[in-house]
Amino acid sequence: MSLNPRAALLLLVAMWPGQPIDDAARAWVQAHRAPALEAPMRFASDRARIVLIAGGAVALVAGAPGRSFLLESGVALLPVNAAVEAIKWGVNRTRPDGTTNRANSSFPSSHAANAFTLAAVITRRWRRAAIPAWLVATFVAVSRVYLDRHWLSDVVFALALGLGGAWLAARFMLRWRKPSAPMTEA
Repeated sequence: MSLNPRAALLLLVAMWPGQPIDDAARAWVQAHRAPALEAPMRFASDRARIVLIAGGAVALVAGAPGRSFLLESGVALLPVNAAVEAIKWGVNRTRPDGTTNRANSSFPSSHAANAFTLAAVITRRWRRAAIPAWLVATFVAVSRVYLDRHWLSDVVFALALGLGGAWLAARFMLRWRKPSAPMTEA
């Protein structure tokens, strides 16, 4: 008897062995919430799109390297967001705060997936910006756990999705720039 991929994914989530880790991480984070962190965490979580749009506008006027970055980012973000939405719909995991909405379920975190994807693209293009990019991406991911919107495993899986999307985009960009040449390892 074989299991189809969707049934296997649902079975894994239903029997998720990491739930005690998710529960412990949530309990620790919620016990250590501090008034001074509320505003920065909400800004990172709620205003991330504004920062992305502003960064995209700057990249657009930054010449060829900026436009190339926008193209690679778009190529990376499209499959990542498609995967996030499909997984959210298929898994339908309740958020830590108890919210249930199949179209916006907890697993995986789209905020974290997008932030990690962009950090990986930035790292590939501008090594000097790697540390700030990863710090910002991590802050966005932590804000989602801090605000009780995601489990730890939601943001860890989002990291894997982001890295995968950035890797695919890098491969695409290599092939796109040299369509007749064979791809080389990056």
